[in-house]
Amino acid sequence: MNCLLTTIILTPWFGALLLACNPRLSPRFSRALALGFSLTTLGLAAVAWAVFQPSASGYQLVEQHAWIAWLNVSYHLGLDGMSLSLVALTGLIAPTALLASWKIDRDPRLFGLLFLLLQGAALGVFLALDFFPWFLFWELSLVPAFFLIKLWGGPGASRAAYQFVVYTIGGSAFMLLGFAALFAKTGTFDFVALASLAKSGVLAAQLGQPVSIAIFVGVLLGLAVKVPLFPFHTWLPSAYSEAPTGASMFLTGIMSKMGVYGFFRILWPIFPEQLQAAAPVLTGLALAGVVLGAFAAMAQTDLKRMVAYSSINHVSYCLLALFVVAGAGIYTTHTEAAQAALSGALLQMVNHGLSAAALFFCVGILENRSGGRRGIHDFGGVRSSAPIFAGLCGVALFSSLGLPGLNGFVGEFLVFRGVFGLAPWAAFIGCLGLFATAYFLLTFWQRVFHGPQGPGVASFRDLSALEILTLVPTVVLMLVLGVWPQFLMSILNPLVTSWAARLP
Repeated sequence: MNCLLTTIILTPWFGALLLACNPRLSPRFSRALALGFSLTTLGLAAVAWAVFQPSASGYQLVEQHAWIAWLNVSYHLGLDGMSLSLVALTGLIAPTALLASWKIDRDPRLFGLLFLLLQGAALGVFLALDFFPWFLFWELSLVPAFFLIKLWGGPGASRAAYQFVVYTIGGSAFMLLGFAALFAKTGTFDFVALASLAKSGVLAAQLGQPVSIAIFVGVLLGLAVKVPLFPFHTWLPSAYSEAPTGASMFLTGIMSKMGVYGFFRILWPIFPEQLQAAAPVLTGLALAGVVLGAFAAMAQTDLKRMVAYSSINHVSYCLLALFVVAGAGIYTTHTEAAQAALSGALLQMVNHGLSAAALFFCVGILENRSGGRRGIHDFGGVRSSAPIFAGLCGVALFSSLGLPGLNGFVGEFLVFRGVFGLAPWAAFIGCLGLFATAYFLLTFWQRVFHGPQGPGVASFRDLSALEILTLVPTVVLMLVLGVWPQFLMSILNPLVTSWAARLP
């Protein structure tokens, strides 16, 4: 078990290396090889889940080795409940995204190679505990994502890919400068050591207020672009809508969580005072993402852009919970509400990854069946021609809507339960986003699956065995986590309790 986390990260990359070294592989074997190595993450995550002890404090399965002595950089990996849940989510979404891309004819070997590189980089972000390797993984994820969008995307893919990279690299540059300044003052890149210095007050004394604020802003910008936090979201609709279906599934299901993860893993523990001071402004930006993201989705006629804006809305719930808790301070009467909000945020990361990835796949099916059309007015009566597809897509839609009994309800309920206990005004404003979400998702459901059949819909075939295999795992988890959220909360609750006990 001493190298389990390294194995989790490197196994997809080993698969990518095999694909790179064998350019004459047949398309069928290339697809199978990529899928096999992608599935190893799920198997290794199951092993990590089996040995993980939720009640133990600190990180588990830790690997730490000296790397670059003169920079005091170490190869430091560790696992807690949050990172374990996201590793497991990656292990599920990545293979389903590859299955969704099974029929891509244009160089499937290169597609699988890039996808495995992206998967390994995302896993590294969720497991690294030193900024130097963490930032390498963070930046490496951009390269395969750029080419997946540019080479296999839609008509506007080139512009969307460059916009995605420019925005993200621009934000990362500020974050890199911030950590360079932090290293100059502290001599370490280690997240655990920096969080300990922040908790003891030594970090604030070493940096001084002006430097602390400057570094905080730099790290905040890097993470805000990745999530994205309003108003840094303008790259997202184009990137998500122009990317091929499998890439869209991974972008929304996993890569958007890398930014949220960074807020919880880096910004909050290392800069608690600065985050608390900025919480009122950041809460307003998160609410803008919740409300304006939902209203922007409601205004879309392109189904893929509708789901893209919906992602901004749903990810903003996670940030809203964090910012409200960070701004609440250390009032003991707020502990229960803070725990509910944080639990909801962590659960919402997984829930949104499942439902959003499934919805992008469903829109991809509509696009393939209709010869490239994906407007909300292009369909109608699909339920009559494809009842299995309508049923599975309906579960994903109503999960995203937050219907009781499905996983989306549990996360959103906990977020609003906690936010209402800490900042009732923020919960009230956030409810506007809930109402708008219900409107556009129900409109999606009505106009696509019900009513008179649109042109060509009568000839729609129902889901194939491959498409059912792609969609069923996420739909089953939506049902399971809706009625048995404790399956996931059992590994998250101890972590949330320890966070609430150390509120700044």
